[in-house]
Amino acid sequence: MRAPQHNSDFSRTVDQLADDPDPYGPEIGSMPQNDLSRADLDNVNKTGTTTIGITTTDGVVIATDMRASLGGRFVSNKNVQKVEQIHPTAALTLVGSVGGAQSFISTLRAEVNLYEARRGEGMSIDALATLAGNFARGGPFFAIHPILGGVDDEGSHVYSIDPAGGVMKDDYTVTGSGMQLAYGHLEQAYEDGLSNDEAKTIAARSIKSAAERDTGSGNGVFLCEITDEGVDIHGHHDFDEVI
Repeated sequence: MRAPQHNSDFSRTVDQLADDPDPYGPEIGSMPQNDLSRADLDNVNKTGTTTIGITTTDGVVIATDMRASLGGRFVSNKNVQKVEQIHPTAALTLVGSVGGAQSFISTLRAEVNLYEARRGEGMSIDALATLAGNFARGGPFFAIHPILGGVDDEGSHVYSIDPAGGVMKDDYTVTGSGMQLAYGHLEQAYEDGLSNDEAKTIAARSIKSAAERDTGSGNGVFLCEITDEGVDIHGHHDFDEVI
């Protein structure tokens, strides 16, 4: 059999593959990267924030304040929606740097859509929480501590996801700079068997309590109601509208 000539198509292909230890392996994507340091975060928009998630007999209620700040010293926006739908029956809050939180939400939303397209069925909320924890642990999403709430065939679910990727499930949870103030009211008011309407009032009052003293929280409340029929989000600058 004739040997391939130098500079033939075959020899050029061999040369191209010579430096690849596994030329026939699948191509694996990588997480986006950035070169921001912790010190740089003082000069980016942060949500400061108080966010609350509560399970109910009807589904899940999520509440957040509406303020973004620069380094916790200057109010940069008074109308930030800090809760976004990422699944037909689930939503996630924005806590930490605005850019990191927005990227985190976009990434999860894309993965949910891919899962449904490939498998022809919706992702469970437990699987979504695991995926979110894995992304928080391995991705470039600085200083995020969101709440994930959702409804599926197994019932109502609320998870807090810490910056190291830890995922903790509870009947209710609070994250953000105003969490201690919000927990004070929530611990007193929460009880088993709440309806969504009752939980919305309790959550709004907890956000208002945090906004009174926490400089990173304020300017109103966004309320997100999740049921097996979908996600409904509305903002209110006046707490009296919902309390």
